[in-house]
Amino acid sequence: MTLRVVIADDEDLIRAGLRVILDAEPDLSVVGEAADGAAVLPVVRRERPDVVLMDVRMPALDGIRATERLMALDEPPKVLVVTTFENDDHVYDALLAGASGFLLKRTRPDDLVQAVRLVASGESLLFPAAIRRLAGRRTPSPSPARVPGIDRLTGREGDVLRLMTKGLSNQEIAADLVVSQETVKTHVGNVLAKLGARDRTQAVIAAYESGFVSPSD
Repeated sequence: MTLRVVIADDEDLIRAGLRVILDAEPDLSVVGEAADGAAVLPVVRRERPDVVLMDVRMPALDGIRATERLMALDEPPKVLVVTTFENDDHVYDALLAGASGFLLKRTRPDDLVQAVRLVASGESLLFPAAIRRLAGRRTPSPSPARVPGIDRLTGREGDVLRLMTKGLSNQEIAADLVVSQETVKTHVGNVLAKLGARDRTQAVIAAYESGFVSPSD
């Protein structure tokens, strides 16, 4: 299966470089580009990509607002935010808006390729430690009620969510809890459904935002 990718960045050189890296992979194909956030939506509607590489700072419409618009689509793509600074508060805002992960513009080509594949699969969390640091810069809600569904998690589902925040894969969670991967897959599905989260990243953001877990845990 070939993953379809759209690149949104206001710098021509960045878009060209990303295209060269991604198109060199047999399972990745860049199917469209956008030079600003406002141009992303029509490209995505036309090309129906699996993943959008989204610059967080762009003219006309920034990556945060553009991500919000993409998440409102009936079948939104996964969004991978591309940024210059790891501790940029805009990154966490983009994750809150629905992005599935982020990476730095200085990321090595191999890591970029793997990040696109990882975000598309939804199996693991991209850079969990960095997301935890960003969450630590925010003030969590004093009550889990801020995130509907968090209080409906069973004890075991809560255990799974805590391990998800650490970036563990289904296989690693299964080993930690001494259960089968199929059982973990079921629990992960239940967590996502109860939290209204479209992927693991959004479930983890919900865990931090509600105070269900602390970035210092």
